[in-house]
Amino acid sequence: MRKRVYITRNVPEIALQLLNDNQIDYTVWTENRHQPAEELIPVMKEYDAIIVSGPLQVDRHFLESCRHLRIISMMSVGYDNVDVTAAKDLGIAVGNTPGVLSGATADTAFLLMLAASRKAFHMHKEILRGNWNFWDPTANLGLELNGKTLGIVGLGRIGFEMAQRCAGAYGMKIIYYNRGINEEAERQLGAIRVSFDELLQNSDVVSVHTALTPETKELFNKEVFSKMKPSAIFVNTARGGIHNEGDLIAALQNGTIWGAGLDVTNPEPMTADNPLLNMPNVAVLPHIGSATVDTRNAMAAIAARNVIRTFEGKELEHAVVENVTRV
Repeated sequence: MRKRVYITRNVPEIALQLLNDNQIDYTVWTENRHQPAEELIPVMKEYDAIIVSGPLQVDRHFLESCRHLRIISMMSVGYDNVDVTAAKDLGIAVGNTPGVLSGATADTAFLLMLAASRKAFHMHKEILRGNWNFWDPTANLGLELNGKTLGIVGLGRIGFEMAQRCAGAYGMKIIYYNRGINEEAERQLGAIRVSFDELLQNSDVVSVHTALTPETKELFNKEVFSKMKPSAIFVNTARGGIHNEGDLIAALQNGTIWGAGLDVTNPEPMTADNPLLNMPNVAVLPHIGSATVDTRNAMAAIAARNVIRTFEGKELEHAVVENVTRV
């Protein structure tokens, strides 16, 4: 009997072609609304695997209700919405798609840093409002980045690519806070590993590239923002849950920090009346860090291949929880 896969969002054609080529049937959820777990659980009885794109909460209840599934194949690097312990307990493989989106996400972080530093989003809106009518040499001034210090929180693949861009374009000094030493960054970029407090106190730009974990949940809060420079820019392209949004809004309003660039928000999506959207020194994007044709194709292909390899009893291309039935 042919295997069947459920796909929670429209995905690039390359994933569907790979499944077709391997005689795997699939169903794609095409409605423009999120399908919650309770609606999805009864549907899963007809499927052997699921490719997850979007915010589906794959918690223990979902996994126990769908314990027949062979794999949860994430079309993402992050898997904070998956109960990994439960998946291990139940012998359900979990795959993700690291590596292929590092460049695209670093580009987004760099874009947000630059846009916030020059009030670019705000000034574009001023044109639309009809306010480009008088030149005041003291108005709407931004910050220059040349020779400034970039602090990376979580210097993995994406953080390294962001650091490369900042060092190359602006000669920025790189400091980082990590659980381990990044020897490549220290050798190639002269990056210096520091304590978290040292990073906050010395960075002109703080760029977040760490995973969302119990330890990092709302790590950036009122106390942490208060330790940053009043001229600092906060950039988050990782997960919105890493910052407390109310505290971030307050820090920007009272001048505790200078600006922010966000590709992720807390909660997500944000509402259209969120104060961050009308702050001159803030640039917000709707979680498009990996949104390039090349990157999304690569992510979709890995997600599909992880499913195929599970059905073949092979080691996953990228595993969070390995396929326990592999030969």
